[in-house]
Amino acid sequence: MNKIKLGIPKGSLQESTVELFKKAGFNIHISERSYKPTIDDSEIECLLIRAQEIPKYVEQGVLDAGLSGKDWIMETKADVEEVADLIYSKTGFGKVKLVIAVPEDSKIKSVKDLEGKRIATELVNVTKDYLKKNKVNAEVEFSWGATEVKVPELVDAISELTETGSSLRANKLRIVDTIIESTTKFIVNKKAMQDSWKKEKIQEIALLLNGALAAGSKVGLKMNIEKKNLNGLLTSLPSLKSPTISELYDKDWVAIETIIEEKIVREIIPKLKKAGAQGIVEYSLNKIIE
Repeated sequence: MNKIKLGIPKGSLQESTVELFKKAGFNIHISERSYKPTIDDSEIECLLIRAQEIPKYVEQGVLDAGLSGKDWIMETKADVEEVADLIYSKTGFGKVKLVIAVPEDSKIKSVKDLEGKRIATELVNVTKDYLKKNKVNAEVEFSWGATEVKVPELVDAISELTETGSSLRANKLRIVDTIIESTTKFIVNKKAMQDSWKKEKIQEIALLLNGALAAGSKVGLKMNIEKKNLNGLLTSLPSLKSPTISELYDKDWVAIETIIEEKIVREIIPKLKKAGAQGIVEYSLNKIIE
């Protein structure tokens, strides 16, 4: 049987990746001591691997495909094909940033002030490329973790990934500059994409993952309203396109169904009720396929 060898990122992205696949229709189970998760698709074989290592394994063909950050693809300089940009992170649906950070009272105010300084980071190559681009000579050393605690005693600055900046602030650090913004990428081995079966299977997975992400911040709303109040209600109802309006058995009433951003539901439902809507139902979405 044909199979796709798929790298699932171990660590900070692990939980959110499993949840994303669940919404896409794939149930992945990871046992405590196993690096071979099970998945309810006989055509996929999962391997649990650090995100830092996935790009090279995909490039070498050890994996057909995998999920890793743009930052690690750049760091490893892996020659892979990116088939989907999956904007999610360990805490939600957003991008992470690789930033230069220094102590709050540091005299370093810009990238030029890093001349001759020492910087600690996990992303050595990306940081060196950034310094080279800005014509700055500085020493960049690899950090095995807990990078925030190394300034100012061990290094002058750090190059660190952050989502919200809360960890940096907690360690009394401030951001000097952003090196790159990074999102999770669904990457594929180039030879695998030349195999017609693997290409089709990978494209199907990408379609479903993108659909799950598209639905992540949205909900569906259904309601009934008298036709005489319809125009007034529609001015209160944002939608992806146009709401679906259906005739009911009682010809004086119609049913409306639409999809909206979840964050505005609490504001819009009272307005809909005031406009005459009845039987308002909110429901969650797993996928939106355009």
